[in-house]
Amino acid sequence: MAIAQIKNLQRRLANLEAEATEALDRACGNNLWASVGPDVIDGLEDPAARAQANYYYGQLMTVRELQDVLG
Repeated sequence: MAIAQIKNLQRRLANLEAEATEALDRACGNNLWASVGPDVIDGLEDPAARAQANYYYGQLMTVRELQDVLG
C-alpha cells in the first residue's frame, strides 16, 4: 500500500472513530461508557438506544483494532 493510501485510510478511520464516540455519547447520555466500558451500554433501559450504542461500540472497537494494525 502506498504511503498516501495509508494516510488516507488513517484519516478515514479517525473520522469513523470520532463518529462512533459522538454517537455513543448521545446514546448513553454521557461519556461514562469510555471509562466503564460495555456495562454502561448493557444497562441502558431504552432498547433502541442500547441497540444503537452496541452498533457504534462494535464500530469503535473495529476501528481501534485496524488503527493498531496500521500503527
